[in-house]
Order: sequence, then structure tokens, then C-alpha cells
Amino acid sequence: MATVSSFENLSHPTRSELRQFAELFMPLFQASSDEAKRQAVAALSQCENMPAAVALFIGNQPIEIAAPFLAASKAVADDTLITIARMQGAAHVKAIVSRDSLSPKVIDALVALRQSQPRSAGASAPIMESPAVPLSPAPAETNEADALEEQRVANEEALRERILGLASHLGRADEDRLGLRTLTDIQEALLVRFARSREATHFATALADALSASRWLAERIMLDLSGQQLATTLTSLGMSFLDAVFVLERLHPHLADQQHNVTRGWMVLDALDPEECHERVEAWRRADRYTYRPEAPDTPAPAAPDHRFIRQAAPQRDMRVMGRRYR
Repeated sequence: MATVSSFENLSHPTRSELRQFAELFMPLFQASSDEAKRQAVAALSQCENMPAAVALFIGNQPIEIAAPFLAASKAVADDTLITIARMQGAAHVKAIVSRDSLSPKVIDALVALRQSQPRSAGASAPIMESPAVPLSPAPAETNEADALEEQRVANEEALRERILGLASHLGRADEDRLGLRTLTDIQEALLVRFARSREATHFATALADALSASRWLAERIMLDLSGQQLATTLTSLGMSFLDAVFVLERLHPHLADQQHNVTRGWMVLDALDPEECHERVEAWRRADRYTYRPEAPDTPAPAAPDHRFIRQAAPQRDMRVMGRRYR
């Protein structure tokens, strides 16, 4: 595929190029033959940069196509691997397990997934016995069923040991956020909860607390109807990708629309650069500190600088109006 060849030649693709590739690749891939699909996936398995939407799309393909990508690609994020493992069957999980390295986060998720699966039957259902003529399996059938059950248990234990054994070769699970403002577990849980119930007022309060900023800044971020400002903020604060997608789709329903097997919210977040998000949010917070002084948090300074964030909505809008819109 010419699209794949062009993408391979980009050593450091920009966000715009990644987004363009995601938009072009998936419809072309679906229209290709199985052999062309396998060749494209094999080539993409060697790329070090990959849009998350494309990685999720490839990982959910039939295992005969997705296997080399799941086993070898270094461009697949942990959250994407976990999502694929949960959505697909044992064959996809085995391909993920065969990777050279797995993070502790993925290991824990795979072990939990294995333990949560219902125990498969090692043999057929028990034979019903008639009171008059008791029936029992033949000795050969019983021995075969026992052997199958033992083999199943042994395979499961070997898989678990294989997953856990990889932990000794791994680095840290999460990116180093030393010195960066990061959500606590409680703050992230509150943001997800208020987004789930679309409580805009409470969400703004929790967001202001997470930013250590005024409520005015949190409301201005939320009043960006495109969701871009909120996506930037959640990325800067280190919210997990899947939780951030959920929050965006709940507070901005139009971002839940599907595009190429993923939502618009997913695409918005995937296009963001964490470092740029952090710099932008810190600039907002500096402007916020200048505008709303610590001694009078809700009293604007007489001469505020021009705030370059949020130009889509007037600052006078009441969050209660926004809350009604979500109901």
C-alpha cells in the first residue's frame, strides 16, 4: 500500500501527519485484499510511531493479520494493549504475551483478565443417570477427560508464570512526571464520576482543585464547546487515556461520534502532545494567578492581560446554564 510506504519513510511524523495517516489508512485497509493487509501490518509493525486509533484498529483485526503487530510493534500504548486483550480472545492475548517486554500495568491486566474468565469445561456436561439403569463414562473416556483438564490447568499456569516472569525485564510502567502537576487517584475518580452524571458545576469545582486555580479558569476551559481545551487540560494533568476519552465524551456528546472505528474524542486526545499541553495549561494558570489574586480569589485585578485561551464563549456565561444543557 502506497499510504503505508509513505508513512514508513517518515522518521519523526508530526501530529498532523499522524492524523492524516489515520484518516487515510483505515478505509484503504478495509478495501484491500487479505494478502495486502498482512503485508501492510508487517510493515507497520516496524514503525516506532503510530496513531493510537490505527494501533487499536490493527490490533482488533483477525489474529492471522494482527499477530505480528501485537507481538512486535513498539508503538502500541499499554492502554491499547489492555483494551485489545479485553475485546478479543485468547489468541490475541497470546500474541501480546509473546512481546519482548510488557509493562507491569499490562501484566496485571492480563493476569486479572485470565483470572476473571469463567473456567472452561474440560469435558462434556456430566452424564445424567437414570435411577433404574445407572450410566457412567467408560474408563478410557474418563482418563482422556482428566488428561485434557490437567493439560488445560498446566497451560493456564504456564501462561501466568510467563506473564509474571517478564516483570524482571521491565522498566517503570508510567511516564516520569517528576515536577509536573498530576491528578491524585481521588481527583481523577471525582472527575470521572461528575462527568458520568454530567454534573457540570461539581466537575468545574473538582477541576479547579486539580489545577490549584480559580473556578473561573475551570469554567472557561469547560465552556470550550469543541472539547479541545478540556482535552489539553486532562492530558497535562496526567489522566489515563481511557478515562480522559470517557470524560470528553460525557461532557461533549458530539465527541462520542464514531470515526474509523474510534470516537472523535479518542482522535482529539491522540493528536495532543503532552509537553505542549503542559506548557499551555501552565500559561493559563499563570494568567489566572495574575487575574485572580490569592488574597481575593474571586475578585479580578483591574488590568488583566489578554487571555489567549477560550475565545469560543463569553466569560459571563453561568455554569448553571451549562449544567442544564447536559441534562
